[in-house]
Amino acid sequence: MFRTFTKLALPAIRWNSIRLSSTKSLDRATLTIRDGPIFNGYSFGADKNVSGEAVFTTSLVGYPESMTDPSYRGQILVFTQPLIGNYGVPSGTARDEYNLLKYFESPHIQCIGIVVSDVALQYSHWTAVESLSQWCKREGVAAITGVDTRELVTYLREQGSSLAKLSIGETYDADEDAAFDDPSSVNLVHKVTTKAPFHVPSPNAKYHVAVLDCGVKENILRSLVSRGASITVLPYNYPIQKSADKFDGVFISNGPGDPTHCSATVENLKETMEKFPDLPIFGICLGHQLLALASGAKTVKLKYGNRAHNIPALDLLSGKCHITSQNHGYAVDAKTLHPDFQEYFINLNDLSNEGMIHKTRPIFSTQFHPEAKGGPLDSSYLFDKYFDLLKEYKKSHLKLSPDDLLIDILPKERVV
Repeated sequence: MFRTFTKLALPAIRWNSIRLSSTKSLDRATLTIRDGPIFNGYSFGADKNVSGEAVFTTSLVGYPESMTDPSYRGQILVFTQPLIGNYGVPSGTARDEYNLLKYFESPHIQCIGIVVSDVALQYSHWTAVESLSQWCKREGVAAITGVDTRELVTYLREQGSSLAKLSIGETYDADEDAAFDDPSSVNLVHKVTTKAPFHVPSPNAKYHVAVLDCGVKENILRSLVSRGASITVLPYNYPIQKSADKFDGVFISNGPGDPTHCSATVENLKETMEKFPDLPIFGICLGHQLLALASGAKTVKLKYGNRAHNIPALDLLSGKCHITSQNHGYAVDAKTLHPDFQEYFINLNDLSNEGMIHKTRPIFSTQFHPEAKGGPLDSSYLFDKYFDLLKEYKKSHLKLSPDDLLIDILPKERVV
């Protein structure tokens, strides 16, 4: 029998926090962990009951980027940072010189709910246009504050990521345990991928890269375009093996959920590697897992995953350690790697696999995010490594120009 943790008496007073506003104006809310503890608090988001997987992040900053990361699709995100919302939310429509979203990783919030210890209902930052509460309400995302996130995260670390429900204005009912939704039981990538190809040009582009969108973060696209690659972004299940010879390289993006749901992508990648042995291929996060599956390896679900901006990963080739940004609940089983591949990086916290590299061909992938918006950028050199491979490949392969691919008729933004 688990205890019920009642946290309606909110934490100590902080400037700019919820304690500056009367809790009488906020509805009560309940976070229920399936077969686990119950946490009471106050709602500051949408008046909406949600159910999904409760996961936590230890990132200190970057909540707008985290919440708009498609890899969090279907999850209830718990922040270990005690005070969230103090710098508000920037514009979700502002775009940069490449016509990519300037502040967000996708056009909308991807997680279904958030849990914080203490929310700042008032904010102060020169880029902010609204509060975290206003944003959650507008996007239809449930949010609870006043929760002892230390106790909650301790439970999730010991028991593992768990199914949970966030109820607004309701109390826990043990008879409703069977109603918990498991997002990993469905193909979440299908929900976040672009619905049609789109093209992002790069000024004075030297290369043309095909991006398989499994839930790609905006800063991944920026990292490619800013280095001189025009990109054509394709749905995750696009038969890339039929047109890979028209590109200088293939990139497989991050994304949510169980990689085994993307069987079509795995088969397409397997055929692509067989048909084009010298084609540069780079995968990040889910892209790493899909590439590993295509090469014959297996993946496993981690106990509680790795989600933070401060995780050490060891480069097994150079012996250097990098601080990395991560967001994943699955990992590649290094013991099952194909003999043609070798382990590239390992996680120094749990020793899980963080990357692989082909011994002779221009193919590599990482579990972490070298492009992390909000940092760190220790491993951003991996994009430069990829571009070196593109350069070598293009020397011996005459490619069609982007105009020959009729990219001028493609949309210039992701199709949702």
